[in-house]
Amino acid sequence: MISEQVRAERLLDAQSKAAALFAEIEARGLVAAGESERAVSDRVRDLADEMFGTTRHWHKRIVRSGPNTLKPYKENPPDRVIGEDDIAFADFGPIFEAWEADFGRTFVLGDDPVKHRLRDDLPEVFAAGRRAFEADPDITGAGLHAEVARLAAERGWELGGWHAGHPVGEFPHERIDGADIESYITPENGTRLRRSDRAGRVCHWILEVHLIDRERGFGGFYEELLDLG
Repeated sequence: MISEQVRAERLLDAQSKAAALFAEIEARGLVAAGESERAVSDRVRDLADEMFGTTRHWHKRIVRSGPNTLKPYKENPPDRVIGEDDIAFADFGPIFEAWEADFGRTFVLGDDPVKHRLRDDLPEVFAAGRRAFEADPDITGAGLHAEVARLAAERGWELGGWHAGHPVGEFPHERIDGADIESYITPENGTRLRRSDRAGRVCHWILEVHLIDRERGFGGFYEELLDLG
């Protein structure tokens, strides 16, 4: 069995590649007004292949803009053309040499100060959520979800989904069953996040921060590894 140190190193390497991919998305201006969400998603897919030879993604590729940014992962809103003064996010799960990444970032087009504030709050809420995780060795999925929701409300936002994260690992990782609440950072999960999976490996977690402004009709997204990095 592969050692935990090597597992952690490979998950961090996969995330580093995902971060480089997203930096190139921004450098090339792929998230642009006049482009459809599907077209941007396809260009990001092709860019991952160009940069790393990555052709597989362990979950559906997501690019959402405007009101579509309110929708949680499981929904599939109609394709939309990105507007001039829009907000958009990308959520990709590329596989790098059999190791999964799960990475999400938000892009703001135009000068809307509320959209810029939302984008800037996302990494702050993530970092505060990570600090809460690090401070409590026994923190549960429910406990961390409550803290992320509190941090969001403190800044005037709501959480946009029913959960705020899940395990990640080798592809294909232990199947995430929608009925298995222990596989999610969610109010119903009273189990400790620091635990082993069914194969005896350390559980490594992704923290997802999906913040929304329901009244104004938009949201933003930020995700990466919670317990590594």
